[in-house]
Amino acid sequence: MHQLILMRHAKAEGARAGLADHERALAPEGRDSAAALGERLRVLGLAPDVVLVSSARRTRETLRALAPWEEQPNIEVLDALYMASVPQALAIIRDLRETMRSVLILGHNPGIHELAVHLAEASHAPGGMLAGLRGGFPTASFAEYLVLTPWRELKPSRTRLQRFLTPEG
Repeated sequence: MHQLILMRHAKAEGARAGLADHERALAPEGRDSAAALGERLRVLGLAPDVVLVSSARRTRETLRALAPWEEQPNIEVLDALYMASVPQALAIIRDLRETMRSVLILGHNPGIHELAVHLAEASHAPGGMLAGLRGGFPTASFAEYLVLTPWRELKPSRTRLQRFLTPEG
């Protein structure tokens, strides 16, 4: 069995002329919420072995704000996670080595939300949790799944949504 954590970056600064979307930094409230998110992960005992993070500045800054880790995970920055679609993200996950037991993927909407819902649809999650997930994936939110197959065989019917947490709840 494996653990998969899908996380959306914290609140970023707004778009502005002359600044590429890929280079948008975290807003001050985003840095605060990312640090709070890191503490929440520690309290819940969620410590991934591996973190796959989009190459966008706001995701990398979110990752830095999650620290300190009790044990430093292996971190891989992937251009392919920047605005990845569900099929693209699934291909990345299915390519993981089996020795990676717990993986956190730090990305963007709409892809991270669509992937979270896709994996949860057949997960037999409590109705309220699934409804909340379908309702949106706010910044600094995460969904945790138990994966009951090897990574290469990942499919919704073999995942179990364990929790979906937003900054508000």
